[in-house]
Amino acid sequence: MGSPDQGSEFSRPPRRVLICPDSFKGSLTAKAAAESISRGIRQVLPKAKVELLPLADGGEGTLETLLPALGGEKRGLWVTGPLGDPVWAEYGVAGERALLEVAQVAGLTLVPPEQRDPTRTTTYGLGELLRAVCRDPIAEIWIALGGSATVDAGAGMAQALGYRLLDGAGDPIGWGGGELARLARIEPPKQRIWQGKRIRGLCDVQNALTGPLGAAAVFAPQKGATPQQVRQLEQALQQWARVVKRDLGRAVEGIPGAGAAGGLGAGLVAFLGATLESGIQLLAQHLALPERLRRCDLVVTGEGRLDEQSSMGKVVGAVLEQAMVAQKPLLILCGQATPAARADLAARPLPIRVAALCDRIPDVAEAQRQAGYHLEQMAAWELKKFLAGDPIPT
Repeated sequence: MGSPDQGSEFSRPPRRVLICPDSFKGSLTAKAAAESISRGIRQVLPKAKVELLPLADGGEGTLETLLPALGGEKRGLWVTGPLGDPVWAEYGVAGERALLEVAQVAGLTLVPPEQRDPTRTTTYGLGELLRAVCRDPIAEIWIALGGSATVDAGAGMAQALGYRLLDGAGDPIGWGGGELARLARIEPPKQRIWQGKRIRGLCDVQNALTGPLGAAAVFAPQKGATPQQVRQLEQALQQWARVVKRDLGRAVEGIPGAGAAGGLGAGLVAFLGATLESGIQLLAQHLALPERLRRCDLVVTGEGRLDEQSSMGKVVGAVLEQAMVAQKPLLILCGQATPAARADLAARPLPIRVAALCDRIPDVAEAQRQAGYHLEQMAAWELKKFLAGDPIPT
């Protein structure tokens, strides 16, 4: 069956619609996006039962999305932000389980665009947050890794937890990914307050730590790094990995997800003995995504930018996978969509329609200013076309 270009796939209007988007970063939270899409869907299908299921993939928004399903409560404290300034960070507690979000303490949104420099930004605040969490009777800690402003491989976190990261003269190195090039020795703390607790890193990517698809090459430019700084950070991460292997006995470079959050995935494994896993798969399980999807007649998802990464540990990729299993028509709404992503979806054996705000509103600033309104209108317009069997836009 390919994309719906041979007539409508709907013999009758859908009676149950599942709306399960990610956030539109910089414009709408996943919840706000779901609500906007819902208003558009109801314009076309006023009698349909519409279910909203905002999603996250282990990045920004995971706390807001997952904590209510776990029946937990939010707590907060002041910690060191990515530039060294104090920031208020929230985390969740549900029974003996804690949920932390790196974006709360070292997020890219906490750094003004003109100050973004991953050679300097730090994860120190995450270590402070972990110290606070470990004082409570917590047995398991989930750390959502996406959305960071850092490429320090969790070095700042480790320093806050008592690790001594020393240069060749035996002096402590400073904060930021650039300082990792000076790392010569790691001395673990005598007291490990996280001992006996299960720590799980929730990844939104599967990238390795180093190499052409590693933390520096792929993600550092998004965090403000120049080409020269990307090369500097790549060498620094390689040096860090060598010292970690020698002093801590952990080979972390090739682990899937090690490059998440600027190498923090590798840092969690190296410093805390954590496991890394797909954030969206864990959320899908706890939010019963497969079961909810099987009950609907139409699935609507979306994100800010649909690209080749979307099918690799992201919300849209997970929803697509489940829609293919259940053979449910899928409407994908996004801010932007790359030609490669469109082509990949058009080739799938599933009725799919993709629409991007930038196709309707070339002025990106205007699209972001009124993102909720424009997303609502696009949802209604594109659903009408989908029901009529129009071909997938390319």
